Amino acid sequence: MPVHPLSQGEIEGRREDFLDVLLDDPAGLANSSPPGLSREAYASRVLAGGFPLALRRAPGASRARWFRDYVTLVIERDVLDIRRVRQREILPRLLRSLAAQTGQILNVSRVARHLGIDPTIAEDYTRLLEAVFLVHRLPAWGRTLRSRVAAQPKLHVFDTGAGAHLSGLTADRLATRDPAALSEYGHFVESFVVNELLKQVGWSDRLVRFGHFRTHDGDEVDVVIEHEDGRVSAVEVKASSRVRDDDLKGLRILDGKLGNRFVGGAVVYLGAHAYRIDDRIHVLPLSRLWS
Repeated sequence: MPVHPLSQGEIEGRREDFLDVLLDDPAGLANSSPPGLSREAYASRVLAGGFPLALRRAPGASRARWFRDYVTLVIERDVLDIRRVRQREILPRLLRSLAAQTGQILNVSRVARHLGIDPTIAEDYTRLLEAVFLVHRLPAWGRTLRSRVAAQPKLHVFDTGAGAHLSGLTADRLATRDPAALSEYGHFVESFVVNELLKQVGWSDRLVRFGHFRTHDGDEVDVVIEHEDGRVSAVEVKASSRVRDDDLKGLRILDGKLGNRFVGGAVVYLGAHAYRIDDRIHVLPLSRLWS
């Protein structure tokens, strides 16, 4: 079966407490946050992902070959262990198209049109790729809050290192400051955060449900975490070194709609410092996820 990537805390040999503090005392996150890392250091982690064998390879051609071989092995061995696939040559192309959608609303019909295949086949094969832990869906959350809340899931690559390889996103491309590459990188940063949070809940005793919140007006929160008692925490991700007031809109909508059910929220960004917006919303460096 496929290997699972490590969390950033596991890579550094420490137990992360971000999720526990977010659920219990979000104000404590800002109080205990060290200074953030450089943009280059963050990019290095996002593009590397968490597969131990990939991390042992130097960035560049050697690591790219490992990702290529790993993806090929999973598709040709593990997918076919689940069931025979008549159009197996479509799977690598489908996976690349899905990787390009990471951190975005999943649109299987658009992928099917791009590949020239039937949407039902695209959906079926997407579920196979989920079963072997190459991609996963984050369901929509909050339909009971208002009628104009989107119902579609978001798609995330299981590991941002493998996903960036599939999309051709490299440190050299980011260094050019090309707007398309930076936009693509922003989606991978979001997937990186989602994956780190899911890894942290994996060894927690808590029973929580993950989702994303998005209205048809475009207001959104990247990760909503609902406790078993109905309380809600949330995380918004920004791949920039500044947080604007508009970036807080989705969290404020949740705060206003949920009242005392809203425990608190965090905006995770690529800046250096943690600070408090108000009693329930805080801004934190990305590195606070594991440090």
